[in-house]
Amino acid sequence: MSAHRGDDGLRRVLIVAYEDAQILDIACPSGALDIANRYGAEPPYSVELGTLGRRAARSSAGILVGAGQSLEAVTGRLDTLLVVGGIGCEDAAADERLLGQVRRLATHSRRVASVCTGAYVLAAAGLLDHRRVTTHWGWGDRLAERHPAVAVDAGPLYIRDGDVYTSAGVTSALDLALALIEDDHGPTLARAVARELVTHLHRPADQAQISVFLAAPPPEDRLVRDLTGHIAGHLGEDLSPAALAARAGVSSRHLTRLFNAHLGTTPARAVRVARTEAAAHLVRSSALSLAAIARRCGFGSPETLRQAFLDHYGVTGDSIRRMPDMPAARATREQKTSGP
Repeated sequence: MSAHRGDDGLRRVLIVAYEDAQILDIACPSGALDIANRYGAEPPYSVELGTLGRRAARSSAGILVGAGQSLEAVTGRLDTLLVVGGIGCEDAAADERLLGQVRRLATHSRRVASVCTGAYVLAAAGLLDHRRVTTHWGWGDRLAERHPAVAVDAGPLYIRDGDVYTSAGVTSALDLALALIEDDHGPTLARAVARELVTHLHRPADQAQISVFLAAPPPEDRLVRDLTGHIAGHLGEDLSPAALAARAGVSSRHLTRLFNAHLGTTPARAVRVARTEAAAHLVRSSALSLAAIARRCGFGSPETLRQAFLDHYGVTGDSIRRMPDMPAARATREQKTSGP
């Protein structure tokens, strides 16, 4: 993919911030692109932070972030225009001066992106109409209500619709940055950056924002909380309801009652979803065979893993590996269509 280079031959990335922006939305992509440069990105990225009037932006954490550019003064072509999110997004989306600059800069950018509620700014600027986009799971309904021309899907981690990329909340900025690096320079560099960042997996785009263990607040019940942590860390071991019940020192029937009460699912279903999601990560981020992935994630055979993929995602592991984006989990679709 060709890059829009500045006069110095660099791939220009402008991150747009404002008052009460989320500092991780700034740090995750800028840090990932910096590491990509150190690992040999060619052309390398030139990353700058821009604000109206080049004013320092106070993040929602109270940390002042100095801007390197006044948005009004930016000229020339940009490779990527990226708008961050944060609790100040609604004020930013109501600021006509900011929206005017975002519109102007977007016309000179190869691609436009947002992190988290930065989608509010892009939507208010009219840049998301008739596109499928995502945002933080807690803000999607409001965004859809305000902008009915925008197809909001708050399930995936990030979505690419043509030359517009949108991502979910906070740390999904890292997943988005890795996706941009992979688009620009290929999977080898993206994986090298992920390793340097000590993020062991590049999560696929349409992985649900909220896993089975995060769909609700952490279980108040200590036993359930401890067991979910054990499951996540021991996927290749015996995680049958009987084994989990023995570990917890309760009966299998009582364990099922606890899981239903605190997670809304059975122990067996929770284990299967955890194993399937972990296997999908490995399919997307490694060259391991399905047989090796099945063993690592606790499936009895590659065929059992294929069936789990079909049940959870509606496609096989081979298809997942070939697809540019991960299909949404069926559970996510069911949640969207089911009533209270």
